[in-house]
Amino acid sequence: MASPPPVATAGPHSVFVYGTLMEEEVVRVLLGRAPPSSSPALLPDHRRFSLRGRVYPAILPARAHAVSGKVIQGLTDRELHVFDMFEDEEYVKTTVEVSLTDASEKSLAYAYIWGNQGDPDLYGEWDFEEWRKVHLKYYLEMTREFMLELGQF
Repeated sequence: MASPPPVATAGPHSVFVYGTLMEEEVVRVLLGRAPPSSSPALLPDHRRFSLRGRVYPAILPARAHAVSGKVIQGLTDRELHVFDMFEDEEYVKTTVEVSLTDASEKSLAYAYIWGNQGDPDLYGEWDFEEWRKVHLKYYLEMTREFMLELGQF
């Protein structure tokens, strides 16, 4: 299943995002700044799912599928820790190899993989644009509340 993250290393870190963290406004609330650098990316042999009762997606390994997203680069140790806290405990932070779509190169990055492959709440394909239209305003509010609870605002 998911491989453990490498032994803790000092930043900068890269994270492959494929759901709500693709929205720059959400990342700005979490980090207190715009993402330092990001590139469109594709994660091969994985599939993105909707989760019943939740507005954010999950990804799982799945042959012959690929997940589009982006790699946020240049994260500090503190910023990576904020992402770790923000992601639900049902996710497993895993090192993955992604293809950068604006350059023909591969890159290693962390990704948050859903930990329960047999979860009955996984269904269909999660739609980023639909999420932005329907849930973004509420989600930004929830993200600000999360950061207040963490004592980061």
